[in-house]
Amino acid sequence: MRTDRRRFIAGTLALSVPAATSARGQSAYPNRPVRVIVPFAPGGVTDVVARLIAAKVSEQLGRQFYVENIAGGSSNVGMGQAARAVPDGYTMLTVFSSYVINPALFERVPYDPVKDFDPLSLAVTSTTVIAVNVELPVSNISELVALIRANPGKFSYASAGTGTTSHLAGEQFRLALAPDLVHVPFAGGAPAMASVVAGHTPVGMGTPTVVVPLVNDGKLRALAVTSKVRAQTLPQVPTMAESGYPDIEGDSFVGFVVPAGTPKEVIALLNREIVRSLGTRDMQERLAMLGDDVVASTPEEFGMRIRAELTTWAKVIKAANIRAG
Repeated sequence: MRTDRRRFIAGTLALSVPAATSARGQSAYPNRPVRVIVPFAPGGVTDVVARLIAAKVSEQLGRQFYVENIAGGSSNVGMGQAARAVPDGYTMLTVFSSYVINPALFERVPYDPVKDFDPLSLAVTSTTVIAVNVELPVSNISELVALIRANPGKFSYASAGTGTTSHLAGEQFRLALAPDLVHVPFAGGAPAMASVVAGHTPVGMGTPTVVVPLVNDGKLRALAVTSKVRAQTLPQVPTMAESGYPDIEGDSFVGFVVPAGTPKEVIALLNREIVRSLGTRDMQERLAMLGDDVVASTPEEFGMRIRAELTTWAKVIKAANIRAG
């Protein structure tokens, strides 16, 4: 029913919504403020990225793009509300990796990540850093794996919480290389890494935002990152593929989608402006400070990533028997 209703609305909008460019070449869209839903509370990385980009796009187009935080249900509440919005170009949704994780993590979610939305752009990614307590006698991933295997049942790893990207990265690592490694979830990345620094959990999976300052201060040792390429904030740290484990790969992302059926010319305009905003030096410098790597993809590229990660994380969640708390 929802898909049929969207098709009807989209067909109506195609007749009633002005094209993104008028006969005189002047933009007819947007002609009123655009809501950018962030399905998390203010202050987190997703919220900050959304606000930076919304402000820049507002400046570029001369129209207000304003952030509305709709938190709750591990981001499901906000994503569900966005899925029910009219596909007229005046509602955008900022999505984090939970967008592709939650459908497998929860018994039910109030949105379909493929059918209910059209992708705009993958904005930034952030790797997961595998870090250890500095007293641990290892300097690379192979040595860590050997140490864990030689001491079954004695090692644990910290993550930012059940179902987070750091947890799923840890489970990838555990399932492939160290089955005796025990997961210890924390209420966020900062307390998780504090536990690693203190030696309570000798291994940690964390974001660059939290890990990099601790590495620079000599309080943690970074062994590898799980992204395809090295992180800009940790250029000296090898990827898992470079460490000899190419099957362990993944990072978190922040991107933008719109309700399915949004006019194609509006999608093209929004993608162009998001990509343009991410190409500015000041934006790249500010995002680097957050530990983010700029991607600025096409809608098609982001759609491919969404579908691929739905499959990848569903397999990890099933294999590790992870359930939402």
